[in-house]
Amino acid sequence: MKLSLKLFFMALLIGLLAACGAGETEDASGNADGAEDTTQETEEAAETDSEEKQVLKMATSADFPPFESFDKEGNFEGFDIDIAQAIADELGYELEMEDMNFDGLIGALQSGRVDMVMAGMSATDERKENVDFSVEYHRSGEMFVTKKDAEITSLEDLEGKVVGVQLGTIQEEGADELSGEYGFEVKKVDKAALLVQELNSNRIDVGYMDKTVAEGFIEEQDLAGFDDPTTVSPGMAIAFPKGSELIDEINEALETLIDNGTITELEEKWELTEE
Repeated sequence: MKLSLKLFFMALLIGLLAACGAGETEDASGNADGAEDTTQETEEAAETDSEEKQVLKMATSADFPPFESFDKEGNFEGFDIDIAQAIADELGYELEMEDMNFDGLIGALQSGRVDMVMAGMSATDERKENVDFSVEYHRSGEMFVTKKDAEITSLEDLEGKVVGVQLGTIQEEGADELSGEYGFEVKKVDKAALLVQELNSNRIDVGYMDKTVAEGFIEEQDLAGFDDPTTVSPGMAIAFPKGSELIDEINEALETLIDNGTITELEEKWELTEE
C-alpha cells in the first residue's frame, strides 16, 4: 500500500511537471512569435512613415510680398509658399522652409543645404549657368517706384538720381545695365522692404523692383511709379541644384497645378492677375 501510494504520487508529480513544461514551451513559443510579429510590424510602420514624410527642403527670402513673407504669427505666407505646399501635398512630401537673404539662395542650392528655392526668382540665362529651373509658373515684369512729388515718370528723368535695387535680383542686373545709358547711380540693399525705407528716408530717389511687389508698396505707402518699358523679364520658376533628381517629378506636379487651375486660383487669391 505504501509503495502504491508512493508510485501514485510520483506519477502525479511527473504529470504535473510535464504539463507545466508543455505550457511554458507553448507560452515561450507564442511570446517569441508575437515579439517577432510586433518587431516586423514596427519596422514596416517606421519604413512607411519615413516614405510618407520624406522632407523637401526649400529656401526662400521672405521679404517679398505677396510672393513670400511672414504673417503676424511669424508663419510663412504668400503665392510661392502656397504653390510649394501644393507641390509637396501632390507628391507626398513634408515641406520644410528656411528664410535667408536673396543673394544667398543660389549658394544654398550649390552647397546642398536645400533641395529647391522659391523666391519670386526669374529664370535668367545667367542663373541657368549655376542652377537648373522648373517650368515657369508666373510672369509680372519690373517697375520703378518713387514718391508722389518726385516728378520722375520716365527713364529720362532718372539722370543724376540714385536708384535702389535688391542684391541678387534680376532688377540689380537690369539697373546695372540701364545706369550707363540713363546716367543714374545704383544703390544695392539686402531686402526689398529696405528699398521703401531708403526711399522714404531720401537715401534713394527711386526703387526698382518686381511690378507686383511694387504695386503693393505703392498702395500701402501712398507712393507713385511707372513700368520699365525696356525689357521683358523671364518668368518666375523654381530653382534646383544642377542635375537635381527632383526636377522631373516637381515639374510634373507643377504642370498638374497649372492645368487644373490651382495656379490661377492662387494668382487671384494673392491679387496677381491683371485687372
